[in-house]
Amino acid sequence: MLTDVPATTLSNDEILRYSRHLIMPEVGMEGQQKLKAARVLCVGAGGLGSPLALYLAAAGVGTLGLVDFDVVDLTNLQRQIIHTTNDVGRPKLDSAAEKLVAINPFIQIRKFETRLTSANALDIIRQFDIVADGTDNFPTRYLVNDACVLTGKPNVYASIFRFEGQASVFAAERGPCYRCLYPEPPPPGLVPSCAEGGVLGILPGLLGVIQATEVIKLILGSGDPLIGRLLLVDALAMRFRELRLRKNPECPVCGANPTIRELIDYQQFCGIRGETQEAQEAPPTSAVPEIRPEELKARLDAGDDVFILDVREPHEYQICNLGGHLIPLGELPARLNELDSSRDIVAHCRSGVRSAKAVTLLRQAGFAKVKNLAGGILAWSDKVDPSVAKY
Repeated sequence: MLTDVPATTLSNDEILRYSRHLIMPEVGMEGQQKLKAARVLCVGAGGLGSPLALYLAAAGVGTLGLVDFDVVDLTNLQRQIIHTTNDVGRPKLDSAAEKLVAINPFIQIRKFETRLTSANALDIIRQFDIVADGTDNFPTRYLVNDACVLTGKPNVYASIFRFEGQASVFAAERGPCYRCLYPEPPPPGLVPSCAEGGVLGILPGLLGVIQATEVIKLILGSGDPLIGRLLLVDALAMRFRELRLRKNPECPVCGANPTIRELIDYQQFCGIRGETQEAQEAPPTSAVPEIRPEELKARLDAGDDVFILDVREPHEYQICNLGGHLIPLGELPARLNELDSSRDIVAHCRSGVRSAKAVTLLRQAGFAKVKNLAGGILAWSDKVDPSVAKY
């Protein structure tokens, strides 16, 4: 709950704009003035950040901070509703800020076109009253959590995957933080990203609106915020469940005797060894033998006997394929008998990550003539055959 937000005046135009708020006794003039005076930082201008920022702007939150360093991609448009087709290639910050000011010219937008890191997080977060975390990777989630605890800012959290999402309010006074719920991150690669596993386009809208609701409740000091509660959303069943969360007295950042008193290396903490999320998802270049798409095309055109092994899932094969033999990566250990170790084998997936794992597995099983298609089917589409669909 925010108790030190100063009141500010509303113009006649603002009174008319927010009239449906003002006639609610739970908001009224005083509440709307609190909204106008509030400063909220939205970390990410993507799937969750889109509905979050749109509704906060429409509600009259006076200062919105946006942190993002990405550009709009065509694959974003299925869920990131603040961006349009004409924005493809533009920085997300510019695209988002344009839409937010168009919705409400009375608000201020502060843009931070940068990756949030241990070096800048405290300086940025200190400038705001509330932080709303719309990120999609574990290093940044732990970074946002720790920075919010150290600066005393509530962290309105949500995450999404496929048909499921969760939301809570962390780092609030007397409430648990993200580390109380997840003391350790999962092993790298265990939890696939949305790019790898997919997400229902509507789901971030649902969770982003929940985040916006929690932010407004904190500003108004009304209702029962999701402090000490984890809301679980199953969109496929349209079922909402709730778990009670307790503050961990031994939590290293918010416990009685904290051991984390400054921001750490969160890439290293999450086992990524200082690599960026993009590098993590990029195809390996040295761990396994590779063949470039152009080289493979030349060999196939020359009539060489090359066996193409597709280790994606059946539904991905239906989107596009190179006509190869489909054995999903998870089934590969049990289906090695389908492969001939005397033949040249080229394994591929969408981007080269899963197929690199397949090549490692096959070489350990005695397949000496196996290589990974660098960049996967995406690179094949870019460099060899643009008629192959990208996803």
